[in-house]
Amino acid sequence: MIKGKKILFGITGGIAAYKAAYIIRLLVKQEAEVKVVVTPTVKDFISHLTLSTLSKNPVNHTLFDSDSGVWNSHVELADWADYMLIAPLTANTMAKMAHGLADNMLLTTYLSAKCPVVVAPAMDLNMYKHPTSQENLGKLDSLGIHIIPADDGELASGLCGEGRMAEPEDIVHFLHNVIKSYS
Repeated sequence: MIKGKKILFGITGGIAAYKAAYIIRLLVKQEAEVKVVVTPTVKDFISHLTLSTLSKNPVNHTLFDSDSGVWNSHVELADWADYMLIAPLTANTMAKMAHGLADNMLLTTYLSAKCPVVVAPAMDLNMYKHPTSQENLGKLDSLGIHIIPADDGELASGLCGEGRMAEPEDIVHFLHNVIKSYS
């Protein structure tokens, strides 16, 4: 079901970003075409080289190249995609999505996307449970965004509880079911 699909994979700057490499591998193994778009802080968690090597495409990370002045079209990138997957979805990016902010390449691309969007939240327990985060998740849900439930487990902070990003296999399975629902 994923074979031949164009998946625009958004990655935000959180500790769970390391799982993005596994998600890309799974998608490519199932013969999806994957393009990656990231927030500026992703480079603190996983390299663009890793993401571009695994996806077989350059990583989209800026709206324009400050050296050459070349504009990277977020509109063309959004139009290319059959589906958009954002994993991990940090509290920061979730809030910006819920309120229509567009201060980086990932967010401008998201706002331009006409395809179904799937997100996998990942944040610490207290952040995840905070009423504002829950309100933002509800807002995304009301906008028709498909939300992969956060797992319950050990978090980077050492706390245990809800907020852990779903495992890569579960994310790809969820995406598969979303694709199936549109077929």
